[in-house]
Amino acid sequence: MTNQHLSYDRRYRRGSMILKLLCLLILSLSVYSLIPAMSQDSQVVAQDEKTESGSTDKPETQNMLSWLFEALGVGYLLIFLILSFILVALFVMNILSARRDNICPAHLIDGFEAHLDEKKYQEAYEMAKADESFLGNVLSAGLAKLSTGYNQAIESMQEVGEEESMKLQHRLSYLALIGTISPMIGLFGTVHGMISSFQVIARSGGNPNPTELAKGISTALVTTLLGLAIAIPAIAAYNIIRNRVERLALEVGITSEGLMSRFESLGKK
Repeated sequence: MTNQHLSYDRRYRRGSMILKLLCLLILSLSVYSLIPAMSQDSQVVAQDEKTESGSTDKPETQNMLSWLFEALGVGYLLIFLILSFILVALFVMNILSARRDNICPAHLIDGFEAHLDEKKYQEAYEMAKADESFLGNVLSAGLAKLSTGYNQAIESMQEVGEEESMKLQHRLSYLALIGTISPMIGLFGTVHGMISSFQVIARSGGNPNPTELAKGISTALVTTLLGLAIAIPAIAAYNIIRNRVERLALEVGITSEGLMSRFESLGKK
């Protein structure tokens, strides 16, 4: 139990450190995304001078990808790409960890029950110990404490079950975090884009260039759209996988107590 707790603490600290670095990177990129807005002021002034001098430029055709890149800028583009890759990686990792074979495998139930029926308790313990699933860890913890009494074995199983459930919930919490951060970054981009548009209006003296004005509005709308596009599947995946994990964890508790119920007579002695 001590080694398991130490191993979990290390993984928790490692995950927390990665999360802190991720937040710092996103914050840095958010600040970096504000830099182009400062350089746009001189472009707006130059564009206004060209307009006042009577020079006319033909509108340039622009495809969708280049327009999105121009609307987002390097900073927001990197932020949303990072969040998208992390979301996909977390989704795949949680889907794999929430499989029945990793939580409550049927072959372990059948084999463990067969060993108990044949009174091969050592073989049953070794089988559960060798299995790295949720149920295997719970059953091995119960058999290890069985010599001290049935009630102590059940308590040990419950402790390990809570620990294993916390591990699964901890992984899932990062999906919820992505679902919370993404719309906030989109809102940050909305405010940033609107500020840029109002700067164009203020510097143009009430007669802004529509092209320059549209850049800030595009940034505001596109960042909001991408933030919601990442947050919606993240929140949906979090709730769906969480319900599955809770259902399988409950099944592990019922199954493990059912398998260990044949030793209940030890607690009555």
